[in-house]
Amino acid sequence: MNSERFVVTILGFEHALSSAITGALDLFAFAGISWQRIHGQTATPKFKVQVASDHGKPFVCSNQLTMTPHIAIQDVSHTDILLVPTIGGDIDKVLAAMQNQLVHIRRLQNLGADIAGNCTGVFVLAEAGILNDLRATTHWGYADKFKHLYPLVDLESDKMVTEQNSVFCSGGGMAWIDLALLLIERYCGHQVASDLAKSHVLDISRTNQMAYASSRQRKFHQDKDILAVQDYIEANYQSQLNLPSVAKRFNITERTLLRRFRAATDTTPLQYLQSIRLEQARKLLETPSTPIETIVNLVGYDDLSSFARLFKRRIGVPPSQYRAKFVRER
Repeated sequence: MNSERFVVTILGFEHALSSAITGALDLFAFAGISWQRIHGQTATPKFKVQVASDHGKPFVCSNQLTMTPHIAIQDVSHTDILLVPTIGGDIDKVLAAMQNQLVHIRRLQNLGADIAGNCTGVFVLAEAGILNDLRATTHWGYADKFKHLYPLVDLESDKMVTEQNSVFCSGGGMAWIDLALLLIERYCGHQVASDLAKSHVLDISRTNQMAYASSRQRKFHQDKDILAVQDYIEANYQSQLNLPSVAKRFNITERTLLRRFRAATDTTPLQYLQSIRLEQARKLLETPSTPIETIVNLVGYDDLSSFARLFKRRIGVPPSQYRAKFVRER
């Protein structure tokens, strides 16, 4: 039975996020077991899971937990999946310390392994050069840094999970859940992944991380004029703003405003206005007292149905479902 199990290798390193390692270990290890135990069925493990590190050395995670690996990454000759967990420490320092391990990521990919990275662990995949010209995602809060470091990667930071050419990426720190379930479904089928998710009380259908993101990430640039435009939009998002009126206020041509705004923020002024309005709507939806119809007007929209369609398209869920998920009773 052991020879029939798929092999999952999780790469451990100094300052990794321990929960992204142990959590993924648990999910893969319990595929074919949890649901079966609950229902009195024969348990059949689907994966053999191991943690590897540089030369098999113990490593200290970002929470100061020391982990002892099963194997040295240098000794891994076969794995079906290689998973790089979240970087929990300083990204630049971790990447500098991992240079000797990048060759083994490329080696295992060349041997046919699926390569996966979670959250800021996707930086490691990009540093290894295996994401060039491929779709990827990472934590929304580090999207600007990622784009600056790896301009050849097609970053889709709104996505929870991406996949192309057997390279898998996932967004926020806990998105290892979505990543692991996707890979379990890939190897074992939908039913096994669905049963595992239900037995662990997990949502198997998260596709978008914009419900958690902040538009403030787009202010990490040095164009002072565009920062002023952003401040103006944030202060007047309830008004009927448009490109001509904003350009006129700042004594700049529409074409120049559009070009500089896009260069600084990777979006347009009207898209930024839309993101600010949606962010304010999300904040209001997180309190139970304000009717959704009122929220629509408070953030600068007139039509509830068109707002609801926009909200679902950008955030991933309808306004009512978002409120049910995030509302805080006061």
